[in-house]
Amino acid sequence: VQLVESGGGLVQPGGSLRLSCTASGFTFENYPIGWFRQAPGKEREAVSAIGRDESMIYYADSAKGRFTISRDNARNTVYLQMNSLKPEDTAVYYCAAGSVWPLSRKQYVTYWGQGTQVTVSS
Repeated sequence: VQLVESGGGLVQPGGSLRLSCTASGFTFENYPIGWFRQAPGKEREAVSAIGRDESMIYYADSAKGRFTISRDNARNTVYLQMNSLKPEDTAVYYCAAGSVWPLSRKQYVTYWGQGTQVTVSS
């Protein structure tokens, strides 16, 4: 099983990034997929999740209105479009797959990616 994140980097406040998570080794379309993040010295927290189709979507309060999650089951890929980024969004972002909805707690995750660093700084 692999979840491979990409798209992280350094961006100025107010900028945008699009993260991608490509999965292999399991039946992707059967799983809710989520994004979590972990800042230095803080707990890993849920950011957003999407159900097996796009009819079920979860956003943490910190992501509402700024982030958009989507999935392409034909490509085994989930995207997180992040706009209006703030310095407090700086963290390692992890892709996760689980079988519990909403996928908003670490305990619900079955598979984790390795993470991609997002740094928001001027």
